[in-house]
Formats: sequence, structure tokens, C-alpha cells
Amino acid sequence: MKTYRVMSLIMMLLFAATGMLFLGFPDKAIAFFNGLSPSFGMPESPASGWHFYLVLAVGYMYLVTVLAFMMFRNPENIHFPLLLTHAKLASSILSLALFLLHAHYLIYLANFVIDGVIGIAVLAVYMKMRKAGWVYS
Repeated sequence: MKTYRVMSLIMMLLFAATGMLFLGFPDKAIAFFNGLSPSFGMPESPASGWHFYLVLAVGYMYLVTVLAFMMFRNPENIHFPLLLTHAKLASSILSLALFLLHAHYLIYLANFVIDGVIGIAVLAVYMKMRKAGWVYS
């Protein structure tokens, strides 16, 4: 169990740091790997369209899909709605921050509203389950 906890802590710190790097320097990650690509005889990744951030976006959508499926399959487990709440509210808040600090793009505002509504709705479900004394499974 100690190894599991240490591994979990290390992953948490690495994922958070990577997310902050992507947020602070979105073009630098692609530029860094594009700089290495010729050394490996590989083509450079495009900066728009089919690129690395598409992988992250699809991966995020896969994860929230799995969380919703796990909520459906295991309705007694209150961990899944709490995790989905975190994912959706983080996406919503980040979208608002980008709308306010980067550019007034409609897609930022739309995602702020949509993921915010989903996050708050799932949080309400979680709070109701917790208040009702649902066990942690």
C-alpha cells in the first residue's frame, strides 16, 4: 500500500505539472518535440488541426465518458460523480479564465457554461448521495 500511495503522489504531481506547462506554454511542447523529430527521422507535428492537443482532448472526453459509465454501472459508488465533478468544473473554470485572460472566443464561453452546468449538476447529485449516507465503495 505504501508503494501504491507513493506512486499515486508522484503521478499526481507529474500530471499537475504537465498540465501547468501545457497551460503556460501551449506551443512550446509541440515546438520542443518538433525540434527533436528530425533526429529520429520523423516528421514534425502540425501546430493546428490534427496535433498533440487533439490527443489530450479526446483522452479527456474518453475519461469523462468512462466516469459517466461507471456512475451508470455502479450507482452506489459516490467516488465517480465526485471525480466527474472535478473534471467538468476544472474545464469550466479554465475556459472562463481563458475567455477573460486570453481572448473572447465563443468556444471558451460556451464550454464555461456547458461544463459548469454539468459540473454543478453532478456535484448536486454527489452532495445528495453523501447527505443520504451512501457508502464509499
